[in-house]
Amino acid sequence: MPATGSHRLSRRGRRIAIGSACAALLAGGVTVQQSLATTTSWPAAKTYTGRAFDTCAAPSASAMKAWHTGFYGAAAVYVGGKNRGCAQANLTASWVKSVNSQGWKLIPLYVGAQPPCASGTNPEKMTASTAASLGATDGADAVAKASALGMKAGSALYLDMEAYDITDSSCNTAVLTYVRAWQKAVHAKYYRTGMYGFSSSSAKAVATTTDRTNLPGNLWYAKWDKVNTTTTDWPFAPTLWTGHHRGHQYMVNSKESRGGYTITVDRDAWDAPVAVVG
Repeated sequence: MPATGSHRLSRRGRRIAIGSACAALLAGGVTVQQSLATTTSWPAAKTYTGRAFDTCAAPSASAMKAWHTGFYGAAAVYVGGKNRGCAQANLTASWVKSVNSQGWKLIPLYVGAQPPCASGTNPEKMTASTAASLGATDGADAVAKASALGMKAGSALYLDMEAYDITDSSCNTAVLTYVRAWQKAVHAKYYRTGMYGFSSSSAKAVATTTDRTNLPGNLWYAKWDKVNTTTTDWPFAPTLWTGHHRGHQYMVNSKESRGGYTITVDRDAWDAPVAVVG
């Protein structure tokens, strides 16, 4: 995920990161639209508060067991998307069930279409004309991929949007169009939404847009200041995404060993919904 604009799109080359009724849900000052039949039909969220990690490929179940020492309580996993950078040999429904039984909370990450003005070559890039349709298609695919892994309705799915020039108005408009379409498609299946992005670009675009409709209900911001917090260094309006709706990627490329297993991870401070498993 995140982290680096790396894992997601590829840890191979870490980029230089520069229903019947529609109800409006106020998520920490962010108004997002959800299609809900009734309030009670929306599955309960599972929220985790603590330290999490993300790494390009899901570690083995044995490594996850060895790493469950109390330092980390959650792990982000790349469930799908054409721009997912690493093969996921371990990431299966049985793996999800196994690590869930070990006590891990999981943060599903989806690497969908990337900005038209993003540097580099990505297998899937949106354009102004395709942003809405790609967002809808990728949102539905994110739900299908998560569901196949045993992550149930009510889970929060996080869209990975890498860095881009938000001063490029046409590019920025395309990204926001895509994000809104993705959000609506995911919510239509009663999954919660979140987005991973950089505090200076992709996350900033969502946090500062004047149109607050159909935005992800949770924001995971990359700000590599090595401070384990979701509050003291929050870079946006203080009223946004309050009440357990924030994640912060605060350190990247940390090579760590636990129980004989060495993994290079990015560290995250977490206070937001995770996958519902079991």
